[in-house]
Amino acid sequence: MFRILGVLVGFFVFGFWGVLLGYFLGSIVDRFRAFGSGGVNPFSAPRRQSVFLQTVFILMGKLAKADGRISEIEVAHVEQFMLKLGMSSEHRLKAIVLFKCGASANYDIAPKLKEFMAVCGYSSSLRQMLLVYLIIMGLSDGELNTSEINLLKEIGRHLGYNDAAFDHLLDMVLNQTHFAEGQAMSANALEDAYKALGVTQECSDNEIKRAYRKLMSQYHPDKLMGQGVPEEMISVATEQAKEVQIAYDLIKKHRAQNQTAA
Repeated sequence: MFRILGVLVGFFVFGFWGVLLGYFLGSIVDRFRAFGSGGVNPFSAPRRQSVFLQTVFILMGKLAKADGRISEIEVAHVEQFMLKLGMSSEHRLKAIVLFKCGASANYDIAPKLKEFMAVCGYSSSLRQMLLVYLIIMGLSDGELNTSEINLLKEIGRHLGYNDAAFDHLLDMVLNQTHFAEGQAMSANALEDAYKALGVTQECSDNEIKRAYRKLMSQYHPDKLMGQGVPEEMISVATEQAKEVQIAYDLIKKHRAQNQTAA
């Protein structure tokens, strides 16, 4: 709207050159209205994606070394992760350098996280996805030890998560992974499903639906790509969305059965 207005005003005031000036200024106003002062600027997408990837691999290295040694399973997970991203040989080498940099004993994560917050911190989805990626990395060897959890909490604080908010996210991700291979058949499957959505059995149907829709929105590929998550990394979010869907379907099925029985 302001782009058109700028063209008209520019033409009548300055003529041909005013059209160009008005179009340029009007475009800036339109982008500001569309994205907000801290919103997503499409022209800075490569910068956001670059910082996001750099932060992921550096923190993966830091997390892998949190317990004092990097296991073969953790190395295999990172290699599999790079393979899933379809990275070229050149980009793989850069990622390995970043991973080793993060794993070095004296590496300070604070400056990198400060940069991440400056470039990507406006988006709660980007901050959450960074933590989700790292939690999944930490689980690659089957569990999170105390050192890894403490480091993740430290990272979470840099991202604006207090300990309670981090624990809530961690509980959700841990229980979402229970549905990675399809519907969980354990005796605790229903309890896990509620935790995967971040709700309790006392919540109403509408509250559960809102929690489900919020998670699906946070994991939505188009939204994440629009906010700066590299396209190659969307597959991880897609897997989480599938797990959320399975958990939600299990809850709905159980509640429908209870209503029928009643």
